[in-house]
Amino acid sequence: MSSRERYHHRKKAFGLMLVMWAAMGSPALAIDVELTLEQAKQIMASAREPMEQAASNDEMFAIIKAADKTSRIGDDPAVKPCGSSAILRTRTYWFEYFGREEGRRSKVAKQEVRMPEAKIQEILSMPNLEMEIGLCGQEEFFAEGADVALQQGATNVMAVDKGKPSRGRKIPGSEMDYVSRFSARFAYQDFDPQAATNIVVFFPDGKLITIEADFSAIK
Repeated sequence: MSSRERYHHRKKAFGLMLVMWAAMGSPALAIDVELTLEQAKQIMASAREPMEQAASNDEMFAIIKAADKTSRIGDDPAVKPCGSSAILRTRTYWFEYFGREEGRRSKVAKQEVRMPEAKIQEILSMPNLEMEIGLCGQEEFFAEGADVALQQGATNVMAVDKGKPSRGRKIPGSEMDYVSRFSARFAYQDFDPQAATNIVVFFPDGKLITIEADFSAIK
């Protein structure tokens, strides 16, 4: 079989696998896409308050760590180091992030620190959902050439932009397992933010990894 034939064979196999996943189905999901300026400010205020009330740097770190878990889908690295996961950076994610930053910087500066309204408007206009995808493999460069798609029913949505996977970092205590990360962006106009979704990562050798995207707890 020629290299061209192998490529088309893998592409056809990937499409068949997506159709199979579509037939299986999963619960309906939801991401908040349409936010007003007032809603954005409320989200920031809610995230800012715990940081302002934190009694120590350790407490602030604990708040940040807990917030990371609410935006993660797939395996929890703290529980399953050699797993697959993704952090979904929605508009709400960024407003919560910057709200916590306002609280942290206000404590350091001992005065009120707030994001300019122009920056808030910029986030409200962000056209893409950003993901940071974490994968586990058995050598440093296992993720090279990996691609990613959103699978929603019979619709497959490719990323509008994708970063290069990082060189694998060895998991402490493991002899063979490496963790690699890469980012991808999907245009909100290309997918349904309320549809059941799978994040499918596929490799040049035909290997596939799927991460069920339960958006119900991630706004």
